[in-house]
Amino acid sequence: MGTFPPQPKRWSMDFYYPNRTNDFWFMMGLIFKGDKDALFDRSAGRFDLEAIKRLLDETGIALNDTGRKVRRLKGNASDKYLEIVEPVPLFDLLGSMPGCHAVATTGEKAAGVVAALTQTPLPRMGEMVSGPDDLSIWRMPSTSRAYPLRLEKKAEYYARMFRASGIIQD
Repeated sequence: MGTFPPQPKRWSMDFYYPNRTNDFWFMMGLIFKGDKDALFDRSAGRFDLEAIKRLLDETGIALNDTGRKVRRLKGNASDKYLEIVEPVPLFDLLGSMPGCHAVATTGEKAAGVVAALTQTPLPRMGEMVSGPDDLSIWRMPSTSRAYPLRLEKKAEYYARMFRASGIIQD
C-alpha cells in the first residue's frame, strides 16, 4: 500500500505506480523475473500493464492506496506535501480478501496511515509488526527515486518480505 499517485501528466499507464521514475515496477521485475526491465516496454517508453497484471495474478499480490481522499499541498508527488483527508477503509478491504495475511507499505507516510488504522506501532523500515487478527504489517522503503537507496537494495528488502509472507518460495 502506497499513499496516492502523482498527477496524471506523469503517468505512463493508468494503474498503480504509473510514474516511470518510480522504482516499484523495475524492482518487481528484478525480484520476480530477474530483470529490472521485464515489466517495462523500452520501445514504447511505458510499463507493460498486461505483464504487470499477470505477475500480480500469479503471485496473489493486491495493490491499494492508503488514502481514499487526499489533498496535495503542492503540485508534486511528494508525501511531505500530501494530506490524507480520508484513509481507505482498510478493514473493509481486508474483509473482501480473506486470504490476505500481510500488508506492506511503501514508505513512511503510508506506514503511518496503516499504523493509525490498525492501532499498531510504526514498524521500523524493512521490518514487521503484528496487527489485529494475526495481520503482518510491514514498512518497506519508498520506491520513489527521491528515496536514497539503490534499486537492488530496495529489492532485497521487498524480497525478504515476500519470502516471509510466503509469496516467494525458495
